[in-house]
This record gives sequence, structure tokens and C-alpha cells, in this order.
Amino acid sequence: MTSYAVVIPTLVRDTLADCLAALAAATGPRPDEIVLVDDRPDPDPGKLEHPLSVLGDLRERTTVLGGGGRGPAAARNTGLRAVTAPWTVFLDDDVQVGPHWGDQLAEDLAEASPDVAGVQGVIAVPLPGERRPTDWERGTAGLARAHWITADMAYRTEALKQVGGFDERFRRAFREDADLALRILDAGWRIRQGRRTTRHPVRPADRWVSLRQQRGNADDALMRHLHGPDWWDKAVAPRGRIRAHAAITTAGVAACALAAAGRPRAAAACALGWAAGTAEFARARIAPGPRTRQEVTTMLATSVLIPPAATWHRLAGEWRHRHAHAWPEEVDR
Repeated sequence: MTSYAVVIPTLVRDTLADCLAALAAATGPRPDEIVLVDDRPDPDPGKLEHPLSVLGDLRERTTVLGGGGRGPAAARNTGLRAVTAPWTVFLDDDVQVGPHWGDQLAEDLAEASPDVAGVQGVIAVPLPGERRPTDWERGTAGLARAHWITADMAYRTEALKQVGGFDERFRRAFREDADLALRILDAGWRIRQGRRTTRHPVRPADRWVSLRQQRGNADDALMRHLHGPDWWDKAVAPRGRIRAHAAITTAGVAACALAAAGRPRAAAACALGWAAGTAEFARARIAPGPRTRQEVTTMLATSVLIPPAATWHRLAGEWRHRHAHAWPEEVDR
């Protein structure tokens, strides 16, 4: 069995205890070390005591490091620098590895040929069986189809250090895993799908979570600058609706500007375009969902706000990263 380390960046959410308990209970070879990176800006060591207590005998192999609140990419790099094992397995703090995860991981790593740098775990997202999933639940379920996500991803430590680890300009848990994988592949390595399974429950979220997620459009801008306009295809990622959002936003802005300029007929035409685009977006989100009053109200409100928010963050990202260079030769702070 090739030895491995586990690196978990965390904000010490309530999910961390379940994550560590599942890791401690899994059968199979144990990790040589667990590196827990506390990425809270102002950590309270006392809040970690309960999650750490569930580790049992693994607690002696666990190191807690401070991440400084710089985001999951930087936190994983902090953990990586402390790893001495030949394989580094990244887990998110809101997942639960399966009961036979250790044995399955051993098989995954044993089957990795020398040119394989990474072996991805199988992510399962449990959804309610008694009703249709909400927009937030469907979004989380998409992780089960995502490529190279670090919810459960094993990489050769050598390969990670060869490419300089994660690009720390990705401050959110979004696109940093795809960027790393593309750089790994560009370096001549391969990444394969493993058979070990990990559960990713849907976290509770408020009604505005989809609006906050639009900040990820700035990361899409960084991906374009780093990997070219076809990065979507390279990363096997869904393109999203940024073009439609930009068109809806443009129509709304034009309607307001034309109305202010005293051109009511042109303003009405643009307003109609804005309304039609917004209605189509809302319908696409409401139709597959549970259609409860709360869900429909949330979808209507956020469908009005998401297009301008997405457009703003994309434009801001394009400006912020306009001179971005490949990691790690030159980092734009």
C-alpha cells in the first residue's frame, strides 16, 4: 500500500465533525497524516475541540495549521507544504467518506500507473425522495458529475509540487480544482476516475445563496485568461448562462436609458426583451423544482437579480485579471 496524507481545509462548520468521524470509521489503510487547515480569519481553537475528538486514534496523526482566511486554494497549499507522503488526498469539510473508503482508496492508488497524477473519488449527493429537489439541491447534485473536484481527490504529491499547487488567486471554492487539473494535464500527467465513494450532503442554505454564487463569474474570467476562450471544453465544464445574463442586463439598462432620454417606444421594446429573458430564466429554474410558495418566490426574486449580478462580477473579473500570468511564475495579488 502506498502511503497517503489527507488535507482538509475548513472553516470549522458543523459538517466537520461528521467528515472526521466518517474518516476515522472507514476501514482500510489509515492515513500517515491528516493536515487540517483552519482557514477562519480569526480562529477560535476551542471550537475545534469537538470535531477533533471524533478522530480517535487518528488524532495523534493530525496536525492543525492556520490558513489565514485566504480561501480554500491557499489553505490546501498550506496543508500540502506539510505533507511528506507520496500521495495527498484532498477532502472538503462537508463530505463523508464511505465505510470502506480506505480499502477502496488503496485499490485506486495501487491501480494508478506511473503517469497518473490524480485519482478522483465518486461523489454521491443524496436528494429528497418525497419531492422534487430545489434549485440549490440540484446545483449541489451537479457535483456528482463534475470533473476533478477536490471534494475527494487524490494527487501524487510530486505532481502537485511540480505545478506549484493550487492557484491562490481563486479565493472561492470554485474553479480552483479545474485550474489545477488543467495544469497537471498540461504537464504531461493523466487523471483517472477511481471507485471509492464519498457522500456529499446538501448543506442548508438561505434563499440568497444563488445570488452570492454569481461571484464565481469573476473566476470564470480568470480561467479564460489562463486557459483560453475554450477552457470550458478543456475543463469539461457546463458553459452556464453568462451570455444570456449579459443580454438581459443590457436590455434592462437600455430600457432605463431610453426612458430617461424620452424615447418610450424604444424603451418599451427593450423592457419587453428584459422581461421575456427574465421570465424564461425563472421558468427554467422553477419548472424542475418542488414549486412550493417559498421556492417559487425565491426563484422569481433571484431570477431578477442574478443576471446583473453575474454580468457585474464577470466584468469585474475581466478587469481584475486582465494581466494574469500562469501560476506560479507571477501572481497578481
